[in-house]
Amino acid sequence: MKGSGLPNHIAIIPDGNRRWAKERNLPTLEGHRRGLDAILKVGRYLRDKGVITLTAWGFSTENWNRSQGEINYLMELFMHMFDDLKEYKKHEVRFTHLGRKDRLPKKLIEKISFFENETANYNKYFFNLALDYGGRDEIMRAVNRCLDEEVKLVDQEKFAQYLDTSNQPYPYPDLVVRTGGEQRLSGYLLWQIEYAELVFLKEYLPDLTPKLMNQVLEDYVNRQRRFGR
Repeated sequence: MKGSGLPNHIAIIPDGNRRWAKERNLPTLEGHRRGLDAILKVGRYLRDKGVITLTAWGFSTENWNRSQGEINYLMELFMHMFDDLKEYKKHEVRFTHLGRKDRLPKKLIEKISFFENETANYNKYFFNLALDYGGRDEIMRAVNRCLDEEVKLVDQEKFAQYLDTSNQPYPYPDLVVRTGGEQRLSGYLLWQIEYAELVFLKEYLPDLTPKLMNQVLEDYVNRQRRFGR
């Protein structure tokens, strides 16, 4: 690839699982399962390419409005993401949960906390999973933390220390990719994506492949990023 180089941080808005399943006369839950498989495969591909940080949105603060059956299935699906710590340790991947921890199932929080603690000292690669996450909610939580700590003066650098992506080498995504054909950000990482490049794919998440992601990277490296200059 030529151009400005690969992004250090890619954030994915995974969309289209339910539509993918409906068009194939499959259960909605199968769409979610295939979507998770796609994220994991693409994540490994991006890591092998040298992308340092991947952030994936698994469950938004608004997703609680879905049916209880679908919510329960998703929570169980997320639990299986933490069945094997070996890959994280082998590749020195630090896992970080973005979002609220007070509303997720207790067993899921226990697994999340275990993975965060076990990978806390890794600095080679970073995988952020946004669960019960909303951009406005993150900002409000950061504001309230500042108030709780009676911070007298807050600039942008100080405020960023209270966000979920603090203490990471590349907290600001270079590239945001949304699958499923919708062209909106839905409040994703509102503070962090100020100058991120955006790509909207028509393909549903289960159809996101390393080959398709490579095309996205080819497009990215040939863009000219000016950062307001």
